[in-house]
Amino acid sequence: MRVCFIGDSFVNGVGDAEGLGWRGRVTAAALKTGLDVTAYDLGIRRNTSGDIRARWEAETAARLPAGLPHRLLFAFGTNDCADDGTGRRRMGLADSVANAEAILDKARRQAPTLMIGPPPILDDGEADARIAELDKELGALCAGLDVPFLPVLGLLRQHEAWTRGARRGDGTHPDAEGYALLAREILAWPAFRSWIGLNPLQGNQR
Repeated sequence: MRVCFIGDSFVNGVGDAEGLGWRGRVTAAALKTGLDVTAYDLGIRRNTSGDIRARWEAETAARLPAGLPHRLLFAFGTNDCADDGTGRRRMGLADSVANAEAILDKARRQAPTLMIGPPPILDDGEADARIAELDKELGALCAGLDVPFLPVLGLLRQHEAWTRGARRGDGTHPDAEGYALLAREILAWPAFRSWIGLNPLQGNQR
């Protein structure tokens, strides 16, 4: 199975001194059960939904050979809501939703597709309010497209395992403990377990 994790710095695992992020941890959990998975990190720092819309097809096509099972997972949105330096969001809400719809509608026709909602920006309450607004819209969009969606904003915004590392770092990215928390949530998500081939009893969720 070829699995592409497509998104921004949170997919890439920025801030994790162990170099794993949540993506590396969920991949390791799958491999430990004996699943034959090749996972590709397609996370790029500061990427907005517009950036991802422009690149995801070419990048996944180069990694998904015909004749093998494929999986696509998208996680983005925080950068869309970040301040552009003038007090405005980097990407308007309507544009963010339109980009997500274009991405997910095409992706779900190519391979089983999941989406994880955007994490918070702890040093900017206004941005977090915008993220919450986008998170709600993305959840509704995914429901309409029949793409499983995991909202994580509420959990991460209030969980010390995430916020402690973000405070010590750049105010946005967690440390290894925060990514381990997110990995556990993803591994406990039935849609993810079915998507990657884990049964309800498989996988180390710690």
